[in-house]
Amino acid sequence: MTTAHTRLTTELRELRARTGLSLAALARSTAYSKSTWERYVNGKALPPRHAVRELCRTADEPDARLLALWELAQAEWNGRASVVTPAPTAPDPAQPPPVEPEPPARPPWAPGSPVKLLLVLTSAYVVLAGGVALALLLAPLRGTTPGEPLSAPHSATSYVVAPRCHGASCEGEDPVRMVCTVVPETVTTYRTDTGALVEVRYSEACAAAWVRMWGARVGDRVDVTAGGPVREAWTADRADADTYVYTGMTRARPGSVVRSCFRSAGGAARECFDAPVRSGDERL
Repeated sequence: MTTAHTRLTTELRELRARTGLSLAALARSTAYSKSTWERYVNGKALPPRHAVRELCRTADEPDARLLALWELAQAEWNGRASVVTPAPTAPDPAQPPPVEPEPPARPPWAPGSPVKLLLVLTSAYVVLAGGVALALLLAPLRGTTPGEPLSAPHSATSYVVAPRCHGASCEGEDPVRMVCTVVPETVTTYRTDTGALVEVRYSEACAAAWVRMWGARVGDRVDVTAGGPVREAWTADRADADTYVYTGMTRARPGSVVRSCFRSAGGAARECFDAPVRSGDERL
C-alpha cells in the first residue's frame, strides 16, 4: 500500500471501531457487503469515495478530512501504474524502410499534446504539494485498534509535528493552524434539539479547548469558554453546513469546566452544556 492508503486504512478501521458495528452490521447499514468492507478496512483494496462518505455518515463523523486523505490515496494509487513499451525490432536490410504517413494535426487539447501535458504536470505538482502539507497535518500518531492487524505495516517515515502555541498564547487562535488538532481529546459530544452535533475538543499539548459543530443549518451559532473570553463560530453558508465549523481556542487545563452554547438560526433559546477537562490519569 502507499503511505496515504495505509493512513486512510488506519483511519477507516478506527472509525469503524468507534461505531461499535461488526462488519456484517456495517454491511446492513450501507450499500457494501461484509466481504467488501473487510477488504477496505484491511487495506486490500482502495475504497471508493462513496464508501468513505458512507462510513463517516454511519459514525456521525464529518467527512471532509477523510475525503481529503482519500484524494491523496487515490492519486498515489493511480500513480503506481506504468506503461511498458516493447523494444523496437531491428529493420530487415533487404526491405526498404517503410514510409510513415504524415500524422494528422492534433488539436491542442488532444492526449499527448504539449498543452495537455503541461496541465497534467501542473495538476500533479498541486496534488504533491497538497499531499505534503496534509501529511504533516495528519501524521500517523495514533495506533490501530488492538487485535486487528493491518495487512501492511505503517510507513517507516515519521513526522514530528509540534504545537505552535500553549496556554495563554493559544487564546483565540485557530486550532488547525496552531497544530493543536493532532490527537486531541473529545471532552464531550451532544446533539442539539435541532439535530446539530456539537463536540468539545481539548489538546493537552496546547492546553486549550475549542468546539466544532456539524449537521447544522446556515445561521446556527456555537460558542465556547473556560472561564475566560468567549470564542464563537457559525455556519455562514451552504458549504459550512455541508461540512463543519469550529471556534477559536480558549485556554484550558485539567480541572477546567468548558461551557459550550448552541443557538439556532430560528432564534430558539440557547442550549448550553458544561464539561470538565480530565487529567491524563483520569482518562485512563
